[in-house]
Amino acid sequence: MQIGILGGTGPAGKALAARLASVGFEVVIGSRSKYRAMEVRDQAVAKWPDERLDIGASDNHGAAQCEVVVVATPWDGATETAMSVAPQLDGKVVICMANALARINGEFQPLVPPRGSVAASVQAAVPNSMVAAAMQHLPAKELGMIDHPIDSDVLICSDHPQAHEVTAAIVRKIPGLRPLDAGTLSNATPIEAFTAVLLELNVRYKTRVAVKLTGIAEELAPAVLADDAAPEA
Repeated sequence: MQIGILGGTGPAGKALAARLASVGFEVVIGSRSKYRAMEVRDQAVAKWPDERLDIGASDNHGAAQCEVVVVATPWDGATETAMSVAPQLDGKVVICMANALARINGEFQPLVPPRGSVAASVQAAVPNSMVAAAMQHLPAKELGMIDHPIDSDVLICSDHPQAHEVTAAIVRKIPGLRPLDAGTLSNATPIEAFTAVLLELNVRYKTRVAVKLTGIAEELAPAVLADDAAPEA
């Protein structure tokens, strides 16, 4: 599977690119500038010379040609970026990992985009795509440390069963991550907002926290997701 990352030169995007490539995906880093994407690609390959990372570089239009596309831009550019490549995204699964946050008086606080979440705004911008909200809670630094597993649950929201399934399949490939079906895209609102709490904990305790939920059997979560999210015909 080839995965394109729009805005892949930021902390989250380049960390995700390295992690996905480390587990066998072919990744294309996208950016407004192809040359910036090439620079970030070269840095990742040089940092992990023994990993043989399959990472390409292009502008966002090139990255949007991939089978699955991730929106990793800052939240206020997510909708505009998706709209700029809308024709290339038609019929595809688009994973939005952006959060609408601001730091006010030294504290992280969630913002509410016009449609309630960044993911919902992206879905409205590209109505012919299947948008899933996922991976907002993964700490970028740990995500990019591909020589270590990252221990976290990944909550997935989407109005499209195929987007649930494809996103979960990608998440399962990454050691330490567990995909959980968190319902429709309307649930992306509290999930995105909760990132402000995690960042505040990071600041207060000088750490990098991740989400891990109890009460769901390890063997049950993937089975439930697979049953409930069969591919659309």
